[in-house]
Amino acid sequence: MASIFSKIISGDIPCYKIAENKHCFAFLDINPLSLGHTLVVPKMETDNIFDLEETVYKELFGFAKDIAKALEQVVKCKKIGIAVIGLEVPHAHIHLIPINGIYDIDFKKPKLKLSTAEFEDIRSKIIAKLDY
Repeated sequence: MASIFSKIISGDIPCYKIAENKHCFAFLDINPLSLGHTLVVPKMETDNIFDLEETVYKELFGFAKDIAKALEQVVKCKKIGIAVIGLEVPHAHIHLIPINGIYDIDFKKPKLKLSTAEFEDIRSKIIAKLDY
């Protein structure tokens, strides 16, 4: 059975897409820890990120770097935090989270509730900073 991320990539479930290439896909997390919280996933459905083919693994992290660089131009933060946990969805993924302190990346803290307009606004600002 396809993961929720595979359904998002195929367009069966809507998302706030940031970018995609041949092997990777990035979209806003709908339960963000901070404004701009983005998920970067390989298109190939693999549960464990370290099971990806070497070329796809490197491309995924390079793609994530491009998204992070755009994100830090848009969201006021000290850094873009990165988390690879992989327990909640059986599809490898990278969380890119704008942070100002270590506790900003605590997944136990309450998630932001954003309107469609707020998601679209941050999405369009991030896309505008990308070279895709």
